[in-house]
Amino acid sequence: MDLEKQLKEIEAMGIDHIAGSTETPMRPDAFELSDIEKIASIKKDVQNIMHTLGLDLNDDSLKGTPTRVAKMFVQEIFGGLHPDRKPKASTFENKYKYQEMLVEKNITLYSTCEHHLLPIVGKAHIAYISNGTVVGLSKMNRIVDYYAKRPQVQERLTMQIVKELQNVLNTEDVACVIDAKHLCVNSRGIRDIDSSTVTSEFGGAFKNSETRREFLDYIKLDTEF
Repeated sequence: MDLEKQLKEIEAMGIDHIAGSTETPMRPDAFELSDIEKIASIKKDVQNIMHTLGLDLNDDSLKGTPTRVAKMFVQEIFGGLHPDRKPKASTFENKYKYQEMLVEKNITLYSTCEHHLLPIVGKAHIAYISNGTVVGLSKMNRIVDYYAKRPQVQERLTMQIVKELQNVLNTEDVACVIDAKHLCVNSRGIRDIDSSTVTSEFGGAFKNSETRREFLDYIKLDTEF
């Protein structure tokens, strides 16, 4: 298929999200190269992109860009691809017998749209009901950050966060809502700067309408201090 035809098909497709696995699509050999080897390879690709665009890589402002971008891809914005960076989410016995919903809201989220490699910026709100164990509050933020640091689709990200917390806490009673802006919509294409995307995943008790409503009401609380 020639490039012109591919471009037309992609344009016709737009930014529609194609259904896929809840797992991030990875090749079996994804981690055979070390971080340094990946950075060296990506650096060359970024150099080629910039050269093709006509940029002067000898300029003081640009000559370090390929290395910076390569390091950023491997160790920062896509660092969540590597399972070794998965946060250790230790759990503790719920000794105080707290039986109600626990909500961690307004978790700042930075991710990257896998269709255009442009930023996704927003807030995640998480809740769970303990079945005998609890997890440290910061660990929920770290789980969000880990799954966000990879090329993503917001629907998949929402489900991955819930699935991980269900595994950590050994309960189905976990919920997540994400409200985020996609720069592939806000800064290019339709360039609608005001729109945002909301996704949700409700497990266990949160499938009950009353429990789900309680969680959504907590999200609305004014928590400015």
